Amino acid sequence: MRRAIDLSAAGADNPWMAGSAPPSTTARNALVLIAVILTGAAMTWMAPILTPPALAIFLMLMIDAMARDLHGRLPRLGPDASLAAAIATCILVFAVVVYFIAGHAAQFVGKLMAYQPRLNLLLAGLSHRLHVRMPHTVAQLIGGIDLGSVLPSVAQSVQTLVQFGVLVMVYLGFLLASRRGFERKAVRLFRGRPGRHEALQVFLRVRDSLERYLYIQTVCGGFIAIGSWCLMMVIGLENAFFWAFLIFVIGYIPIVGAAIGILAPALFALLQFPTYWQGLVLAVSLLALSFIIGNILLPRMQGRNLNVDPVMLLLSLAFWGAVWGVTGMFLSTPLTILVMVVLAQFDGSRWIAVLLSADGDPHSLGAPSRPALQNSQKSEAAAL
Repeated sequence: MRRAIDLSAAGADNPWMAGSAPPSTTARNALVLIAVILTGAAMTWMAPILTPPALAIFLMLMIDAMARDLHGRLPRLGPDASLAAAIATCILVFAVVVYFIAGHAAQFVGKLMAYQPRLNLLLAGLSHRLHVRMPHTVAQLIGGIDLGSVLPSVAQSVQTLVQFGVLVMVYLGFLLASRRGFERKAVRLFRGRPGRHEALQVFLRVRDSLERYLYIQTVCGGFIAIGSWCLMMVIGLENAFFWAFLIFVIGYIPIVGAAIGILAPALFALLQFPTYWQGLVLAVSLLALSFIIGNILLPRMQGRNLNVDPVMLLLSLAFWGAVWGVTGMFLSTPLTILVMVVLAQFDGSRWIAVLLSADGDPHSLGAPSRPALQNSQKSEAAAL
């Protein structure tokens, strides 16, 4: 009797036993945080292995979305013909991009060499204004570089880039060839129909959100590229179409892509024109264009489709860039959407999804469309 009284008194004095907060919640959140840190460390260590398939999966989702859109618009094509048309379109677009960049790269380098006197003047003026000892000419700048140590590093980087591209294409080919088996495997993983339905909802929510993100980024990037081309034509900047195309491509990298798209043409304008006002006006105009589209058009298009906090997007850009480099920066927003949707399904990790969301409700990222849900249910029935 005395022992029971002592235990009840201890429970009244102990806030954990009084019911203010169960100890399991704190321990569970701590374990989730430790798991996140360990996962980030493992992903950094395995970056050379994980980045090619991750980019291949992203490309497969793009091709799959294009194929389903073609099949919806032209039902006579059929699923296989729509997929083949989507693959052919992507290959054609990629070939045109490579040809365009390669064709304009030589012209761009030639322009830089023609602007060498102007660049020498800018280097001398910069050294004088900043009171810093630095090379005053391009020849002195290049002469101070040890080509014997730089060229092997450049060759190694080119070789790594080529190997990375080949690996991505190999993974993409195998993923496209085995895409029909994914649905059967997903169905077999869950014995009960409620579990399959919940997993289907999560998959469709992630897929639809990524497709909306690609659509929004493409449309907004197209508007920014067209507006930038008009501004550069008004200023008289050479290679305006090349700069506009570059702005469109790097626009898929959040924040950093927009900064490069503003600074690079403005710096080139400083080389082309004898005065500074053209570069300053171009930089301010491009900044105003990006600000207007990013704060007026983009929020209206996003609505509740991409329910991700902007601050978390900036942090995710830094995180994925540190983990996977340029590939992580390119995939930072899709990966953040994926992480938020998956973590929202578990009570122990839901608080992370709440922090990532813009309105505190990660489940409002967007429900799958009815046609997509019906098609997936048909595939589920066929796989059973």
